[in-house]
Amino acid sequence: MNVSKVYFTNLRTTPSSSLTTKMERLVKRAGIETIDFKNQFVAVKIHFGEPGNLAFIRPNYAAKLADLLRSLGAKPFLTDSNTLYSGGRSNAVDHLQSAMENGFNPISAKCNVIIADGVKGTDYRQLPLEGPYCKAPKIGTAIAEADIVVSMNHFKGHEQSGFGGALKNLGMGSASVGGKMELHSSSQPATDPVACIGCGICEKYCAHHAIRVGKDRKAVIRYELCVGCGQCVALCQYEGAVMGEGDSSERLNCKIAEYAKAVLADKPNFHINFIMNVSPNCDCWNHNDAAIIPDLGILASFDPVALDQASADMVTAAPALKNSRLSEKYPHEALLGKDKFHLIHPDTHWQAGLEHAEKIGLGIRKYDLIAV
Repeated sequence: MNVSKVYFTNLRTTPSSSLTTKMERLVKRAGIETIDFKNQFVAVKIHFGEPGNLAFIRPNYAAKLADLLRSLGAKPFLTDSNTLYSGGRSNAVDHLQSAMENGFNPISAKCNVIIADGVKGTDYRQLPLEGPYCKAPKIGTAIAEADIVVSMNHFKGHEQSGFGGALKNLGMGSASVGGKMELHSSSQPATDPVACIGCGICEKYCAHHAIRVGKDRKAVIRYELCVGCGQCVALCQYEGAVMGEGDSSERLNCKIAEYAKAVLADKPNFHINFIMNVSPNCDCWNHNDAAIIPDLGILASFDPVALDQASADMVTAAPALKNSRLSEKYPHEALLGKDKFHLIHPDTHWQAGLEHAEKIGLGIRKYDLIAV
């Protein structure tokens, strides 16, 4: 049976071996130098972090990788696509400003930033796939036209997909604004009038003006305007906004897998997961809650499916941290060896995405974990 190789390094350091040096040693050991980078445009797919969020990957790691890629003859650039929801990254002007403020600039990250789908999120290429869910994913042009794709992924929880890793960063993160609408199109949320307290945070942050709080202090969604981005679900602290019954996390994760396959099809690619600051929610929010587990390390592989599976397994096996969202909901003994992402987001089904990714030939879930 085929098994993918996933390489891992812990976060212990010495005066002669910093974390960025260990990351470089890891990716070399994993085989990144076997790719022919000479004169190739390399899209380094990364999440720049929403302003106010501090859990994203530090730009120091991007700088070390950019130096390595240039030494191999590449023309690397850091990239991400605009968001569907409101915030500091919903258009290229604000997105670039957010990236620069968070340290992703030619000085700190030693690499230029290109927003993949242009000023308003309308610059994309439809890549034929004919998948069960997505026929022609809409991928940001800068990523679609890159010769090689390297992903740097902050591994953390996610309110709709369960967790965010390589597949989420590649699939959802590379989609243009129109592509994100396709990914979310069947996932329109619903409001619970019993739980809703009328705080109005969902109304304030809805980019499509689809939700209003009435005189009765209850939120109501206007579905003719709703695109299903799920921002209201993630923002609500009272479970007043929930995923609708007509959709599932399983379907979303399968779509993400298909988008990721479209991004990587026929291109050399390589992937790095950082299991650090494992926050319960995505880096898309303007805050990050306390980490749910200790920092574990960095993993690298040519196979994004095996990489995410290995990362999820490590989080499952890791102890839970006190004073986190996870420990507040469950006694410590109940968390040992349990699927922590599912406990935080019980309506999600992250396994479905990896299963579908394997089925469509994106990678395999079985892996050998090799310590570096």
